[in-house]
Amino acid sequence: MSAKLLEGNEAVVYGALLAGCQAFFGYPITPASEIAHLAAKLFPKLNRVFIQAESELAAINMVYGASSAGVRAMTASSSPGISLKLEGISYLAGAELPAVIVDVMRSGPGLGNIGPEQSDYHQLTKGGGHGSYRCIVLAPNSAQEMCDMTMLAFELADQYRTPAFVATDGLIGQMMEVVRFPEPIVHTPVKEWAANSEPETNNNVITSIYLDFDDMEAHILHLDRKYQQIISQEVRYETYRTEDAEILLIGYGIMSRIGRTVVDQARLKGLRVGLLRPKTLWPFPAQQIQELAEQVKHILVIELSTGQLVDDVRLAVLNRCPVQLYYRVGGNIPSYGEVLEQVESLE
Repeated sequence: MSAKLLEGNEAVVYGALLAGCQAFFGYPITPASEIAHLAAKLFPKLNRVFIQAESELAAINMVYGASSAGVRAMTASSSPGISLKLEGISYLAGAELPAVIVDVMRSGPGLGNIGPEQSDYHQLTKGGGHGSYRCIVLAPNSAQEMCDMTMLAFELADQYRTPAFVATDGLIGQMMEVVRFPEPIVHTPVKEWAANSEPETNNNVITSIYLDFDDMEAHILHLDRKYQQIISQEVRYETYRTEDAEILLIGYGIMSRIGRTVVDQARLKGLRVGLLRPKTLWPFPAQQIQELAEQVKHILVIELSTGQLVDDVRLAVLNRCPVQLYYRVGGNIPSYGEVLEQVESLE
């Protein structure tokens, strides 16, 4: 089958299977439950492992075990569940184990509600768990990209031996669109470092503990060099009508789609507005934002949190131009008209 009408959450499962994922360990939570539901249906049919764990903690540690054996493994959850998984994610990063974690964000803090938000940005991009570590964070804004970026996440996780997030809001996760399937990844990398049942791997050690202080420092510096390489190689972003823009919108996920409509409507009114969409939240497209900040008069960050993405934008801009924030939270999504009013107020 070349195309199928899918929810964004369902597209994740097809992307994982096309990427050669062999094991899914999950615990259902709205608005991400469809990922576990479909994985439970499809993975066993293809002789792949699906386990509904007893908790989020159990699920992420099952991912650790499978990954240490060289298996492409993943989990998926929503905001409170990701919070519970953070200890295990820190262990994955410390042990340099590739894994894919999907976060379909909902409103918080605490239990919050099941409405879409983007307020996990800090915990995903700043580490979240303990220690000096980073995770690659991909930010799809469509069902198609939920499939494509899940596949990409597996490739990047293996390439850099690090956890990779696919991070989106509940609206993209629940939205239904046509998804055209990419070619499957037939050959996954051989992991000579893995510790599995083969005799030649008996001496492989997977660990994140270094009791000697100098050994620990050397490991942390090794991780940091890897993160600097990711920053130099893996920044992804998209621009729309920025060539002559005087006002720049910056948003990801559903907000980038709203922003694109705002750009078109503003242009009809004679306002020179453009959009930059980060496709990687980490590494962040700071240099590209700096360059546009030299050109535009105003930047308006649009997000579903009270201000998290905007912090990285302001660090990138460094007073080159004013940076404003417009947001809705609690599960509310602004209309393009609301955002357009904010744009018009900047003129």
